[in-house]
Amino acid sequence: MAIKLHRCRNEWVKVKGHPCWKVEKALQDMGIEYEVAPGPVRRSKRDHMEEHTGQRLYPAIEFEDGTWYREESKDMEKRIRDGQLRADPG
Repeated sequence: MAIKLHRCRNEWVKVKGHPCWKVEKALQDMGIEYEVAPGPVRRSKRDHMEEHTGQRLYPAIEFEDGTWYREESKDMEKRIRDGQLRADPG
């Protein structure tokens, strides 16, 4: 199973400043296999996100082992491009 990218449903938005696209593009550029898991548009409906990340914001990455990773999109993008996606963010 590939990692899951939990992101907004606006998959057609492919502009540099969009947080979900920024992370998705980094995954693509680095050749990392992933599955898109679009979630609810309304923050009030994102209980699943909050349960796993402590936040109701996109994007987030769910690893094969069931652990989740979430930071600001620029930090997520940097970690991916630096080859440190699986490193402990702690």
